Amino acid sequence: MHEWSNIDAIVAFATVAEHASFVAAGRVLGRDPTVISRRVQALEGRLGVRLLARSTRRVALTEAGAAYLARVQPILRELTTADREAAAFAAGAPRGRLRIAAPGTFGRMWLAPLLSEFLAAHPAVTLEVSFSNRFVDLIGEGFDIAVRLGVLPDSRLVARQIARRRRLVCASPAYLARHGEPATPEALARHACLIFSGFPTPHYWQFSDASGTTQAANVDGPFVSDDAEALVAAAVAGRGLMMATDWLVGRELADGRLVPILPDWSVADEGAIYVVMPSSDGLPSKTRAFADFMLERMRHPPWLGIDQ
Repeated sequence: MHEWSNIDAIVAFATVAEHASFVAAGRVLGRDPTVISRRVQALEGRLGVRLLARSTRRVALTEAGAAYLARVQPILRELTTADREAAAFAAGAPRGRLRIAAPGTFGRMWLAPLLSEFLAAHPAVTLEVSFSNRFVDLIGEGFDIAVRLGVLPDSRLVARQIARRRRLVCASPAYLARHGEPATPEALARHACLIFSGFPTPHYWQFSDASGTTQAANVDGPFVSDDAEALVAAAVAGRGLMMATDWLVGRELADGRLVPILPDWSVADEGAIYVVMPSSDGLPSKTRAFADFMLERMRHPPWLGIDQ
């Protein structure tokens, strides 16, 4: 195997052979003729054979040089084509397979409906999308980009926030008609609550108001699950109060199946919605196009635009 540093010497030799001149080769490659000469000499030294016959008036190929040139010229043409094709992924129209990792529920609800639109806009791109709540290793598992929710850990990944999110407590009108509406967070302890086990503290809900006052409640109820959609269905059925993210219950709030409670209290949550990429350097145009697409589509989050 040749070291990649030998490529410069091979390019120098082929350019001198093409133009029969070290000076002309230097102009083509943007290098001093003495640099070109040293590279060719180094190549000849490594091979142990003279490739060019030099005189004060001309440069010509030796028999070995002609045979070597015939072998390397197709390779150099392939390298030039490979460079051009690789550069097209960054600078040209989006193309190739784009591997996306997306959260399961959010991805199915709000990302999946947008994918056909993205494909229509970028017909040279194909998508491979994984919908899972598993925290994937983008680099180790070969993903180009991920949509992530919450607070991002420090990492070597590049993140762009595409939307904010808000947590709230809600219930069905039927539940509130039967059990009354709690006036303070502390009163939640006396109500049936639907618990999402994926929260860091599922049974401990914290709140603050505009003045900075904080309250918390230890909550419990008839249904604990790691499936947020199952909890939404239970809340709509009147089984209890639910702490949810606005994107999760946007449709139910819009049509009145659920109503927000504790309007003067905010649920503690620093999270947001992001697209995350391995690096911003040399980013393929397909990845950049998808990140820009998500930023544009989530500029006005769709769950806030359904007549809430």
